[in-house]
Amino acid sequence: MNKTGIEWVRNPDGSQGYTWNPITGCLNHDNGLCKGGGFPCYAYKLANGRLKQRYLGNANVADISNRLRDPNSSLWDKVATDPFYPRFWEERLFEPVNKTWEWGRQRRMVSSQYPKGIFVCDMGDLFGIGIPEEWTRRVTDRFQYAPQHRFYLLTKQPQNLIKFSPFPDNCWVGVTATSVPMFVNAMDCLYDVKAKVKFLSFEPLLEWHIEPDVLYGDFKAQQLNWLIIGACTGTGIEMLRLAEAYKREDGSVMPYGNKFTLQPKIEWVQEIVKAADKAGIPVFLKDSLRPLLIPEDCSKPNYLTEDVFWASEKAQLRQEIPKRRIEMNYPEHKHPHGIDDVPPDKFRIWVCDECCHFFTDNEIREDTPKGWGHSCKSHPCRKGQRCESHLEPYMPSETIL
Repeated sequence: MNKTGIEWVRNPDGSQGYTWNPITGCLNHDNGLCKGGGFPCYAYKLANGRLKQRYLGNANVADISNRLRDPNSSLWDKVATDPFYPRFWEERLFEPVNKTWEWGRQRRMVSSQYPKGIFVCDMGDLFGIGIPEEWTRRVTDRFQYAPQHRFYLLTKQPQNLIKFSPFPDNCWVGVTATSVPMFVNAMDCLYDVKAKVKFLSFEPLLEWHIEPDVLYGDFKAQQLNWLIIGACTGTGIEMLRLAEAYKREDGSVMPYGNKFTLQPKIEWVQEIVKAADKAGIPVFLKDSLRPLLIPEDCSKPNYLTEDVFWASEKAQLRQEIPKRRIEMNYPEHKHPHGIDDVPPDKFRIWVCDECCHFFTDNEIREDTPKGWGHSCKSHPCRKGQRCESHLEPYMPSETIL
C-alpha cells in the first residue's frame, strides 16, 4: 500500500489515505482513452511509464478465454508488451492486515490496527471487464479481516456490483459517471446494491443535462450518501482534443499547476450541488475545479461569493465526507482451544505477535509447542517458514468508518 494524493481518499481521522492494488490493469480503454468518456486514463499513463517494467515482470495475467498463450491468438503478445493488461498481485493481498512501512525523512512502521482509508485498485477496476471473478472475490474477502479500515471501491462497471452484494459495513461503494447515460446506468445498478455508503463520482464531469427537480428525486430515491465532483486533467493537447470532441466553447480548457483541465460548465456543478444539498447529501469538490471557480483570467466571472461551493471559510472548497460509526460485534475473548464453540455467523480476529499477520478462527487450526499457532506459507514476509508465536485477540470495540 502507498500513501495517495487523491484528495477524497481519507483516513477515518481525516488525514490522507492509501491506495492498494492487488489487481492492476483495465480493458475499458482504447489506447489509453477511457471508453466511459474518451478522456485520458492516468493509470494507463503510469503503467506505460515508470511502472512499465515492474508490471511486465508479472506474468499472472487475466486469461478468461484461455487464448493468451495461443500463438494463433491476437492476444498472444499481451503478456510481453501490454503493462496495463489486467494482472493479479497475490503477495499484496495481505497488505491491509499487516504492518506497513512508510518512508519519509525517517523510516517508521505503521500498525495495521490503526484505521486507514484505502482506495482499492486505483490502477485498474476491481469489478472491471475481463477481471476474473475469482480475483475480485479474493480481494473482497479480505475486507472482513480488517474491519477497522475503510475501503473505497469505485468502478465504471456498476452492473457487476450486484454479484458481490451485500458489502461489509466498512466498504464505501461508488460508481463513476462522466455523462448523463453513465449517471442513469449507475443509479439503476446501485438501487439493488446493499452497502452502508453508496456514492457517485462525477469525475471528470464532461456533459450534463438533467433538470434539478428530476435530479433531486433521483438522489432521494437512491438514498445516496456522498457525491464527488471534479474536472478532467491532462496535457494541454489532450484537453484541447477532448474539448473539441465534446464541442465545448473556447475557454473551457484552463491551466492547473503544471497540467491543464477541461472544466465543466459552472451551471452543471451548481445544479448537482444544489440538488445534493436539498437531498442532504455531502459533496466533495475536488481542487481541480478551482480554475473554474477562481479563474486567473480576471475577465472571467469569479464564484468566490457563491456559498454552495465553499466551506465556512471562503476560498476553502467544500470537501465533505460522510461520517459513519460502526460497532464491532466480536464475541467475548476465549482461549483459542474453544474456537469451535464460536457461532458460525461470528468470527474473531487474531494477530500473531511474531509476524503481525491477522487471522480468523478458521485459519489457526495448527497446534504448536506454544499453544495455537499458524503456518505462514502464504505470508510473503515469512517465505514459507512456520510461525509458532502466541496469537493475541484483536477486538476493537468500535471505530469511525
